[in-house]
Amino acid sequence: MSLQDKIRYFEFTHTGQVRDHNEDAVYGDLDLGLVLLADGMGGYNAGEVAAELAIKTVTDMVRAGVERETRSDIDETSGLMRQSIVLRNAVIRANKIIWQTAQTQPQCRGMGTTMVACLFHDDRVSIAHVGDSRVYRLRKNRFEQLTLDHSLMQELVDRGYFSQQEAMRSANRNYVTRALGVEPAVEVEIQEDTVKKDDIYMLCSDGLSDMVEEEDIHLTLSTFSANLKTGGDQLIQLANTNGGRDNISVCLAQVIESFAESHGIVSRLRGWFS
Repeated sequence: MSLQDKIRYFEFTHTGQVRDHNEDAVYGDLDLGLVLLADGMGGYNAGEVAAELAIKTVTDMVRAGVERETRSDIDETSGLMRQSIVLRNAVIRANKIIWQTAQTQPQCRGMGTTMVACLFHDDRVSIAHVGDSRVYRLRKNRFEQLTLDHSLMQELVDRGYFSQQEAMRSANRNYVTRALGVEPAVEVEIQEDTVKKDDIYMLCSDGLSDMVEEEDIHLTLSTFSANLKTGGDQLIQLANTNGGRDNISVCLAQVIESFAESHGIVSRLRGWFS
């Protein structure tokens, strides 16, 4: 089911004010309901290679998986929707390909990438992430971070050593504990969320979240919710005005209509009890 007329989508990426090239990658395919963002790292241009490999591999794997299984059944072993399983397996596959490329191509040694991915389906979204790129949701006037960074600083916050405000000011906040391609295997964090009309999902690299306070992001998205292209441009501008110390990437997906599947599990349950 194409979501071209169900979701309004915009993507933005900028080199920033300090880096000499952009190692971020963004991608959206509303025919698949897929939105991806990757923040590459390691060696000149190698981070860009890792990010592009992640985007291509996950897109290809999700496309193949969705074509094989279009129903929104729940996987009995994990309790996850099958689309979530497809997405998680796609990210795991991307890790393997990036790792193998880094081992066999000297110019790519040490490369890796963070990734966040959203797969929209049946009035739901499956979210996969590895690293410190993030997914936020604006619902009505509530702005909420849906992912937790895989970073040393986040682990210290979780253990009570630092507050979130102290973590934002730390020079070590960008030390990630998980990324694609740096180890032969990776644990992909997966979650599911029910979407509602007018929800705005924002995927971003740390080039935005490190440079712009959450309340300023919230205010910008709320102000420009009817014109997300302008809102995204404003976010990039804010990050650059505040220093632009890293590449800056943002994906914005706004739900404008329901995309419930008639053969989804909720519909079938309703049928059984009607």
